[in-house]
Amino acid sequence: MEKYILKIQGMHCASCSSIIENRFKKEKGISKINVNYASEKMNIEFNEEEINLSRIKEIVSELGYETKEGDHHEENVRKLKKRFVLSFIFGLPLVYIVMGGMIKYNTLIQFILATIVILISFNVWKAGFTSLIKLSPGMDSLIFIGTASAYFYSVAVSLFQKHPHLYYESAAFILIFIALGRYLEGVTKGKTSQAIKKLIGLQPKTALIIKDGVEKEIPISEVKLGDIIIVKPGGKIPVDGLVIEGYSGVDEKAITGEGLPVEKKEGDTVIGATINKTGVLKIKATKIGKDTMLAQIIKTVEEAMGSKAPIQLLADKVSFYFVPTVILIAILSFFVWILVGQSFIFALTVFVTVLIVACPCALGLATPTAVMMGTGLAAERGILIKTSRALEIAQKVNMVVFDKTGTLTKGEPKVTNIIGDVLQIASSLEKNSDHPLAQAIVLKAQENKVSLVNILDFEEIPGRGVRGRVNNKEVAIGNRNWIKTDLGQELEDQGKTVMIVSVDNKPIGAIAVADTLKEYSKEAVETLHKLGKKVAIITGDNRRVAEAIAKELNIDEVLAEVLPQEKSAQIKKLQSEGNIVAMVGDGINDAPALAQADLGIALGSGTDVAIETGDMVLIKDDLRDVVMAIDLSKYALKKIKQNLFWAFFYNIIGIPIAAGILYPFFGFLLSPMIAAAAMAFSSVSVVSNSLLMKNYKPLDFFRGL
Repeated sequence: MEKYILKIQGMHCASCSSIIENRFKKEKGISKINVNYASEKMNIEFNEEEINLSRIKEIVSELGYETKEGDHHEENVRKLKKRFVLSFIFGLPLVYIVMGGMIKYNTLIQFILATIVILISFNVWKAGFTSLIKLSPGMDSLIFIGTASAYFYSVAVSLFQKHPHLYYESAAFILIFIALGRYLEGVTKGKTSQAIKKLIGLQPKTALIIKDGVEKEIPISEVKLGDIIIVKPGGKIPVDGLVIEGYSGVDEKAITGEGLPVEKKEGDTVIGATINKTGVLKIKATKIGKDTMLAQIIKTVEEAMGSKAPIQLLADKVSFYFVPTVILIAILSFFVWILVGQSFIFALTVFVTVLIVACPCALGLATPTAVMMGTGLAAERGILIKTSRALEIAQKVNMVVFDKTGTLTKGEPKVTNIIGDVLQIASSLEKNSDHPLAQAIVLKAQENKVSLVNILDFEEIPGRGVRGRVNNKEVAIGNRNWIKTDLGQELEDQGKTVMIVSVDNKPIGAIAVADTLKEYSKEAVETLHKLGKKVAIITGDNRRVAEAIAKELNIDEVLAEVLPQEKSAQIKKLQSEGNIVAMVGDGINDAPALAQADLGIALGSGTDVAIETGDMVLIKDDLRDVVMAIDLSKYALKKIKQNLFWAFFYNIIGIPIAAGILYPFFGFLLSPMIAAAAMAFSSVSVVSNSLLMKNYKPLDFFRGL
């Protein structure tokens, strides 16, 4: 399957995106299609054996739209501004003529000015007429029918009546307000994608490499895997790489959201587009081009911004049937007023006003603009939201399940307790073993500067421990099943792994090793509880160790001694009990559980498989970001609901008023020009409400981040 994101030009409302989607759903070879009116992008997945990219572009063109490469947003906004300014210049004299009572004497001038305005905005007429002919009417079709009716009626009465009632100013000013609305909408829509523009702007343009012993600056596109790159203080790290020489602090805030510089030394990895603060670093390029973390982040955020949240399906369905319904209401309104005895002029005014006041654009913008802002805000804080579905579902989660090793804990065992003077014997024995617990003991000896002794006749006994000889004495270190003693029993009750040291089969001491908790594990669990969420731990470790950690963190439920292949079944069981489950993990063995959960959250420090499977990725490996993601999701959904309410409310109120429902009671009839202004600004108001999301303030707990 091939996946592409194509820029679509020429969409003027949500109906346009529905028309494109429905056309492709009938095409063979298309497995997934999503057209986002707000971002003006089409996410498409297809089988290249049945349909190719050229044919896809051809179909878009047949529908009256264009596919473009690159970002042409600024250019389009300039065109929209020019169209509005020119329309306004030629339309303003019409107001003077009408307001000045000179209508009778300036019919020809009105005709000329209105015609110029129509020609300036002729693309609207062309698109509207084309949509009608193809029986797929959109917003432009409503505008075309309304303004063409007003214009051609005025032309007819100008020719055949001595003192005609003209609608030239209505036709012109409807188009002027449409032009203004689309210009403002273009400006505000552009602001919703500021996050992705910032990310793209982070990409360095050049790199300083060492070639044949000489430093040489080359374009970033020419960097190859394995190149040695010099990054001086204040410079951007051009690609993902491995530090092979040097020491420095690196500002990773732009990528991970981490406020403080991160120490980097030989053997550490660095991320492209981060800033080297102090020392000189020599790095080896390990990921370039589309494989760098920044490129992957940009791709993920673009896909998320282009995807549709489930809540948008209702708006899409309404938008698809909206335009034909409005045309029907306008026609019915026209004939009803004629039948009740009103004049043709009155009925025509109602007909035009109904067509113009209706606005599917606001419905189409309500969800995607909030999704774009939400995913952008998350990306700025080091949280990658891969789909808008994930953004919507996160606020519904009532249970968060954490993997233990590498997620709640560091996955690096450390010596926590030593009973007796046994570190020298223990570390001398364990230096010959590659077991993680053995490495923890050797590291402790190095920290304490303990000198090692030579071990003879070393032997490793699987599942038990190791032994050897020193000064003709047999020494050993192993578990309680092998060396029987009550020594260190209380440490095991705390969830620690205790290893007994013996000399000539007599226990002389013990060493306790434990996997330490990550820095913010406790705060994350506490805050989830404050939000009313249940918290569980899932692990393959024994129940005593799991329960000890659960007790320390005040975790509600313990799922211990769970084999990797059983983790997804445990998540399924929790779901069957009525829970909306988020799974947080980092390893290959967590991937099935991440996929099974309602929301899979992968740690950025985890395996590629876990990151690929997760719906969200926490780049900076901070568990407090689990809470941030849930809080941000709640905030985004609140904005989506506000937008949908105003979009529906506007149309539910606006269309009946335009149809003249208030006239029998108050003598009030909505002017087509006022209707055009209201329609234009309804879309702008929805986008503006989404833009207010940039003022998002996290929970009090996180305001120091």
